[in-house]
Amino acid sequence: MKVLFFIRSLDVGGSQRQVVILADALARRGHEVAVAVFYTGAEIDVARRQTTVRVMPLRKSGRWDTIGPLSRLRELLRTEQPDVVYAFQPTQTALAALLRPWRLRARLVFGVRASNMQTDRYDALSALTYRLEVWLSGRADLVIANARAVRADAITRGMPAERIAVVPNGIDSETMRPDPPAGRARRRAWGIPDAAFVVGCVARLDPMKDHATFLRAAAMFARDHTDARFVCAGDGPSRYRDELEALARSLGLENRLLWAGEVDNVRAAYNAFDIATLSSAFGEGFPNVVGEAMACGIPVVGTDIGDVRPIVGELGEVVPPRQPELLSAAWARLRQRLAQEAGLREAVRNFVVACYSVDAMVDRTEEIFTQLMADRPADDIARQFA
Repeated sequence: MKVLFFIRSLDVGGSQRQVVILADALARRGHEVAVAVFYTGAEIDVARRQTTVRVMPLRKSGRWDTIGPLSRLRELLRTEQPDVVYAFQPTQTALAALLRPWRLRARLVFGVRASNMQTDRYDALSALTYRLEVWLSGRADLVIANARAVRADAITRGMPAERIAVVPNGIDSETMRPDPPAGRARRRAWGIPDAAFVVGCVARLDPMKDHATFLRAAAMFARDHTDARFVCAGDGPSRYRDELEALARSLGLENRLLWAGEVDNVRAAYNAFDIATLSSAFGEGFPNVVGEAMACGIPVVGTDIGDVRPIVGELGEVVPPRQPELLSAAWARLRQRLAQEAGLREAVRNFVVACYSVDAMVDRTEEIFTQLMADRPADDIARQFA
């Protein structure tokens, strides 16, 4: 089987990590796999591993550089003749639907990965592509959602319910694993004492991640937990970062909070935490950071967005979004559980490994592609993988 993935880039992000893991796994099973990207140069760590997957740059130089990259994309589709084109994120799904040559027999699959997006928090072009993805979803042979909440949201948005399958993300539990020495080394590099109680957040600086709620909860938690330290790992637009840093200063968190920026070794970062947190207000489907932290044996407090609740299960805490006082209280409860339940960290890892393995994701995806190529009706596939 010849599969062409299409995504904006392979820089830091949950979708990017999943594309690389899935592409590499399919290649190892004997399929011919390539990934078309608009931008190169900031690839995530997993994109630099040894693999037979070809990365095919479309050489986009900026937002308004369109004619050349789109021409190269159309030519790539024509010359590669893939069996399946699997496009991710609204811009790429829309473009794949618009530019697929009419004679190309490749099955087109949309990968949708967000729920309840608040497009008014972004620019007009982003909002337009989000709507365009819905309008063009009828041209896709199948839509794959990475969470049940994403499927429900896609239906609400107007995508065809009878052609939406669900394939949950797969967590690479060999890479993401308990590693206390790496965690201690990371703490030392960050200047955080071994005895501190660390609450960490791995997320790009973006309105959907709602770092403001994380910071307000941190200020509350710090009043009752003098050993608490907080880490925000991830980066974003400088203006938004400046706003968040100003908020942190106004809350008196200067000596308690570390802005770690992008981290090269995410496993070490998770292992430096006592608790991991996702404070998102909207937009999440299957947030990788929740599963990855749990695979490292780090329990999670997350907001009730997307499929966070079933991923966390009974082994962490889930609270409503935009409620800093509830987030802070959940950290306190989970800290108490950690002190009382010696086996909690092991149970957290075992749950994720059992329920959200890479093999399960690859098996489901491979079977869906096989059935599409055999011309099985999309509604039958969607029912099988609902």
